[in-house]
Amino acid sequence: MTLPAAATLWASLPVPAIVIDADNRAVELNPAAESFLNVSVKALKGQPLFDRLAIDAPLEEVFERVRANHSSLFINDVDVGTGDRAPVICNLQAAPLGEAAGAVLLLISPRELAERLGRGQGMKSAARSAIGMAEMLAHEIKNPLAGITGAAQLLSMNLGPEDIELADLIVEESRRIVALLDQVEQFGNLRPPAARAVNIHDVLDRARRSALLGFAAHMAVLEEYDPSLPSTWGDADQLLQVILNLLKNAAEAARGQPGTIRLKTYYDHSLRLRRADGAGTTLPLQIEVTDDGPGIPPEIAGDIFDPFVSGRDNGTGLGLALVSKIVSEHGGWISVDSVPGRTTFRLSLPVAPKPEEND
Repeated sequence: MTLPAAATLWASLPVPAIVIDADNRAVELNPAAESFLNVSVKALKGQPLFDRLAIDAPLEEVFERVRANHSSLFINDVDVGTGDRAPVICNLQAAPLGEAAGAVLLLISPRELAERLGRGQGMKSAARSAIGMAEMLAHEIKNPLAGITGAAQLLSMNLGPEDIELADLIVEESRRIVALLDQVEQFGNLRPPAARAVNIHDVLDRARRSALLGFAAHMAVLEEYDPSLPSTWGDADQLLQVILNLLKNAAEAARGQPGTIRLKTYYDHSLRLRRADGAGTTLPLQIEVTDDGPGIPPEIAGDIFDPFVSGRDNGTGLGLALVSKIVSEHGGWISVDSVPGRTTFRLSLPVAPKPEEND
């Protein structure tokens, strides 16, 4: 590509784009970024990015992982503030730039042009409406489905062998639809976390045992734990649901073939969320779920935590959306790093407060 063509492409990008150097200073901005930040290239060039941007995500850590792994990272539904305007909910993508050592391209995709009303409400208005409608339909559909299932079971008592197979198919499919409707209702009716001190390794062990007895029986699930990890502050049952969903996602990525899932925990005291109000929250407890499957399709990688987005033909697209919602309501952070042969979901959670801090 010639320089004029590259310059035209850069100027035509519809989303804010910023090139960051190895010291996390802004090197270049496209016109959309200048408009979004309300600052010129000349004013920001060479300045630390975080002097101008307040982002509810640990970007320093994100940039380091992008540089170390030479792969893109996607972060969904974070507040991005500029100091002189209300925070905007955005999706972020950070990608390495091969032509400059340590350089990273940051793409900022605004999701809603309004102040965020509360944490955990990062879904698009259309998605919220769709979920609300789906909840209503789920409630209305489950009752007649129960009648259909019961009628099919009664009919099967007086049917011949050939017709019994058809009746069993009706029952099986009805139950599958009910399970899907249960998942829709569960997504919309998730209760607030009943927070207490939780040993995350107990949660991981419960999830691992359950997975190996069921959907991950064909997988090897390896553990790499930091035994000195302190407790986190959260709802043990909801965190178990998060890990089970991630394990199931990893197992299904193998498409029935043997594979390996790695569970890793470690402590990173430097990981902080930089919130739009300037305050920071430390999220030192790190949990990684890694599989060796084919990876997330690039066309949906940026929206993988959105409701109804799935990389599988028969996927509901609610599992990872529920994971994101639970992690957000725990004050945590989740990200994904995916290339063919390695997909890692990473959870970052807070440490449980000392007893006197919680009185």
